[in-house]
Amino acid sequence: MTLERETLEVDVLIVGGGPAGLSAALHLVRLQKSIGGDPLAIAVLEKSRDSGSHMLSGAVLDPTALGDLLPDFKSRGAPLGPVVHDDRVVFLTEQRAIRFPFTPPPLKNDGCYLISLNQFVRWLAGQAETEGVDVFNGFAGTEVLYEDDRIVGVRTGDRGIDRRGVRKRTFEPGVDIRAVVTIFADGVRGNLTKTVLRRLRLDAGSQPQTYALGIKELWEVPVGRLAPGTVMHTFGYPLRFEEFGGGFVYALAPDRLSVGLVTGLDYQDPLFDPHAAFQRLKRHPMLAGLLAEGQLIRYGAKALPEGGWHALPRAYTDGGLIVGDAAGFVNSLRLKGIHLAMRTGMYAAEVALDAVRTGDPSASRLQAFQALVDGGPVRSELYPVRNVHQSFAHGLIAGLTYTGLSLLTRGWWFRDPMPSHPGHERMKTIAAYYGPDGPVRDSRAVSIDRKLTFDRLTNVHFSGTRHEEDQPGHLRVQDLDICRTRCREDYGNPCIRFCPANVYEMIEAGDGARLQINASNCVHCKTCDIIDPYQIIDWVPPEGGGGPRYDGM
Repeated sequence: MTLERETLEVDVLIVGGGPAGLSAALHLVRLQKSIGGDPLAIAVLEKSRDSGSHMLSGAVLDPTALGDLLPDFKSRGAPLGPVVHDDRVVFLTEQRAIRFPFTPPPLKNDGCYLISLNQFVRWLAGQAETEGVDVFNGFAGTEVLYEDDRIVGVRTGDRGIDRRGVRKRTFEPGVDIRAVVTIFADGVRGNLTKTVLRRLRLDAGSQPQTYALGIKELWEVPVGRLAPGTVMHTFGYPLRFEEFGGGFVYALAPDRLSVGLVTGLDYQDPLFDPHAAFQRLKRHPMLAGLLAEGQLIRYGAKALPEGGWHALPRAYTDGGLIVGDAAGFVNSLRLKGIHLAMRTGMYAAEVALDAVRTGDPSASRLQAFQALVDGGPVRSELYPVRNVHQSFAHGLIAGLTYTGLSLLTRGWWFRDPMPSHPGHERMKTIAAYYGPDGPVRDSRAVSIDRKLTFDRLTNVHFSGTRHEEDQPGHLRVQDLDICRTRCREDYGNPCIRFCPANVYEMIEAGDGARLQINASNCVHCKTCDIIDPYQIIDWVPPEGGGGPRYDGM
């Protein structure tokens, strides 16, 4: 029996209520008002219960796009923190901290603000709703609607289904939202963008996207540890020269520090543990001194697209556009993406408005989005750093050397683009990495004191993560036998280490080990979907409204 669903018709549907999606909505409605005529029907789908709840970033905001979107953002009460006044770059050994005598130009944050992305997006959603935009919180898009290969909208997820797939008394079927243009702003490794790229092969001419995992904690510390507006970036310890990434400390207020570690999800060691590495970072004397007598307030984790210009897909197709992190618009050298997300959202709004007014949402019409990207500040910022992440595949020294030279060559190298491989393909087996005898011991284990260092479950508690327990699993493993046999033998089940939320556990049973999935712990970082060496894990949205609650992050 065919399930009857309600259908909602809109002009423009925006999937994702982050900086990209909300900037698209705001710019779209303001453009329409400036032109005149009937208002557009605009809908924003956001899977979190409240706007901003799933938003996580460093976050240092370059305000250029915000100023173009809302020139009066200060009088509108934008929740901006201190202006950055002190940039520091520090190389860490296990015991020492060596500050660079100067700050490389890409890491200078003159005129930038330290913000809580959670609060900023909540404010941005309020601005959009004031302008008449419908923001549907707690609704996850689960399926793209097509007519042939033209995108015509999105289906939201059914509600009220138990873990066995049986409808409960509270069952509500999802809604088909049909639109002239659908803008995908569903973030890093967005579940809908992922399916669009695969079906329409929009990434066929691009390099594989590469990713990093950012783990972040918000701390309350005694007043005076760092002056508000101080930005500190670290590299070296706890990462080895073969591992991409670095740490950060941002002083948000006299008593508030944002501390985190970003690690490339293209590491080779199958036993590497990003969460444990972050705990080791906090034990470094410099970090431990800053956090002493402090208190953990919030925890979170999120994947970041790091592939750069050459990894961008074709971001337009019949009826659809892809913006922000979903497409990969992030500057991995400046360590920024919020302003690019907002900028590409605004470009999408301009193109979508033209498509609606002309009644022509064809790819040939929406191609104007690419022209805006190519002809403006997005390309001028991303193209010169197009090979940065790729250069670190050869180690820290090679990466830093190329990065320094790229400031002179504007990104050119003898091989351009530099070769790139999906992160999961770079992970080696235990035998290949450690030799036939395997690792002798885990020299990088870290003790947990629940004062400075924390286990995964404690951290999950501080993420505010909540899910309806009785619902279908949203972490779909295609072949559990691989987990207990090949993956266990070859890689030592890396999912139990690369997941920062203790979602995956190997449970010893009478007939061997089995994988237990603690889906309710999931913080929606997408790491498992990205780096699983067998690519058998598929992250799909849980019932709308579930997930982390990153208040103040």
